[in-house]
Amino acid sequence: MHILLLNQYFPPDTSATANIAAAVAETLSKRHRVTVLAGRPSYDPQEHYPYSFLQREARNGFVVERVGSTAFPRHRMRRRIANYLSYISLAIPRALSMKSDLVLAMTDPPFAGIAGAMIARLKGVPFVYNIRDLYPDMALGGEIVQKRSWVKLWERMHKSALRSAARVIVLGDDMRERILAKGVAPERVVVIRDGASPAWPLVPDNHPAIREIRGSASFVVLHAGNLGFYGAWPTLLEAARSFNGDGVQLVFVGDGANRSRMEDESRVSATIRFLPFRPREEIPHVMAAGDLHVVTIRRGLSGVVVPSKLYSILAAGRPILVVAPEETDAARIVRENDCGLVADPDNPAGVAAAIRALRNDPVRLRAMGHRALEASKKYARVTELDKFIGVIEHAARPESPGGKNLER
Repeated sequence: MHILLLNQYFPPDTSATANIAAAVAETLSKRHRVTVLAGRPSYDPQEHYPYSFLQREARNGFVVERVGSTAFPRHRMRRRIANYLSYISLAIPRALSMKSDLVLAMTDPPFAGIAGAMIARLKGVPFVYNIRDLYPDMALGGEIVQKRSWVKLWERMHKSALRSAARVIVLGDDMRERILAKGVAPERVVVIRDGASPAWPLVPDNHPAIREIRGSASFVVLHAGNLGFYGAWPTLLEAARSFNGDGVQLVFVGDGANRSRMEDESRVSATIRFLPFRPREEIPHVMAAGDLHVVTIRRGLSGVVVPSKLYSILAAGRPILVVAPEETDAARIVRENDCGLVADPDNPAGVAAAIRALRNDPVRLRAMGHRALEASKKYARVTELDKFIGVIEHAARPESPGGKNLER
């Protein structure tokens, strides 16, 4: 069958969703025809891409079409919204003009699921919704927007999209619980985690990237990834400030909407450092540079966001500090596998105490790293992607809820 995948971000965009979309498209293309309908690269690509109304390229067995959306830097919300709106306004008519047997939508932009449901309904084909971040819950919980009449309309439209989907693919059990609470039938909601890539290669401790990240610290607590609206950043910063003179540093490798504010709040602290994203080929070095890696979700966002970085950390064999509510998927996985600690996202003293406990017990720290590597085998990305194919194919069957007979 011909699968139409809607997601604004796609490599060379550097977002996690872009990389997952590429992995999904490549996996699906082994058994089906796949067209990815993306936007002009705007999520920190390494080079500028000139305007074109529509570009088409073949890649790894599938086709990528890019509509001529705006490509403003994503750090200013109004410009980011312009990127969203220009993408969706061009993607919808292009999608409707294209023959396809199933529509698969992700969540870039945040209303892509609504658009995907509408496109599938007009085309008379099944709709599968892969939720990466749950909107508008994310926008409300992250205090990006306030409760307004238009947000209520957004939620009603989103619920309609969820209920029209043949399958809703979510990233964790906590997200599944959120979706079920919106009235979606349980048999339609499937958990497929992003999963871990094969174990990272061993890298020398004296590699320049590792030396730069570690600096003069004797113990590095590392957060690698987006500094968006979902993290318990004030708690982490306050905890890190309590380590003056202890040789402990909290190092952020990445960027995001909150970075500037976090840097301003940390200028007088020698225990907090900010570094830019590293090139993709240096990700193993970033993973190796941290003695302890941080995954964080602020209270109120359980099931709204499920950080995919958790699985990369497991595959790197590094211990994890989850600064998040106990009910989150990340906390459950770390506790079940004893590969790190969980700390209250509203308790800086508790976070600092957890860091001290692991810094002062290197034997326990190493054992947690070994268990993390073992745990990664339970969540192999190749296995999760195979599940993804199965869900897509089942959604297209005539006996499936929302399915359609695709026999020609």
